[in-house]
Amino acid sequence: MREFGYQRVHDVSGAVALRGADPEARYLGGGTNLVDLMKTGVERPAHLIDVRELPLGRIESTPDGGLRVGATVTNSELAAHPEVRRAYPALAQAVLAGASGQLRNMATVGGNLLQRTRCGYFADTTQPCNKRAPGSGCPAIEGEHHNHAILGASAHCVATHPSDMGVALAAFDAVVHYETADGPGELPLAEFYLPVGDTPHLETALPSGALITGITLPPAPVAAVSRYRKVRERASYAFAIGSIAAALDVEDGTVREVRLAFGAVASRPWRARTAEQALTGGPATAAAFAAAADAELAAAEPLPHNGYKVTLMRNLAVAVLTELAEEAAR
Repeated sequence: MREFGYQRVHDVSGAVALRGADPEARYLGGGTNLVDLMKTGVERPAHLIDVRELPLGRIESTPDGGLRVGATVTNSELAAHPEVRRAYPALAQAVLAGASGQLRNMATVGGNLLQRTRCGYFADTTQPCNKRAPGSGCPAIEGEHHNHAILGASAHCVATHPSDMGVALAAFDAVVHYETADGPGELPLAEFYLPVGDTPHLETALPSGALITGITLPPAPVAAVSRYRKVRERASYAFAIGSIAAALDVEDGTVREVRLAFGAVASRPWRARTAEQALTGGPATAAAFAAAADAELAAAEPLPHNGYKVTLMRNLAVAVLTELAEEAAR
């Protein structure tokens, strides 16, 4: 591991100033992703700026009925918060589906958003990888790719974003707040993650040196009837091979509103807007759910060994939406 400096900060402006003075510095939250990558030599920051003691650890209701979540709130705190569990149950379920209890106790909301989109080739410094070394190639396309992207990928990278939390946040139109030397800013989550294109090493639209200070969840009554479902290859904690965050409002058998986001299928949480449009105003039936999923997945471009994800995501969408519809009918 490369030698690095370390400094703990207690105010946001001080953290941003330190980062601005050293382009090779990195913010350190829980370290559950960054420190692992430092150990393998993938990340080699010259300086770590520890932000855990910044005053960003609160979850508060907003005046319009949404929620504001500070960047240093831990995943465990987020999942256990009564208002999160009441108003956005799929978010609490998504967080609990990720990692282990020990990791959730350390991982922060801000760090979860910034964990790297990655695969085994990215983590292995003996292999080429366009994310780690732009222009070196993507060996996953011809190699091991059974858990790689089927939507929105490119010839330069087919890795998937690993966050469970991010899938639920995508479904509920979360907004990411940040601070720079020029002042505060915000990005809707739909714009936060960049398309892969030919620059897979550029993952977010955050300005250089920006510090995430929190996220806002706008009020969404539909989110109170929501669910997160994750499919993985082993019962203990593991990245998803497919996941879904869904919310459904049904009246007299008709879909009034639906939210749908897929995980483990793209380089970022995938908001299934085509499926949402197909369902809104139509019948809340298994046949309609299947047709909507098919419409969303029509854009899929699976590789030779991950085509199963198309069927998996279709079945997952039908199962979860059917459960929510039955729950609404009771």
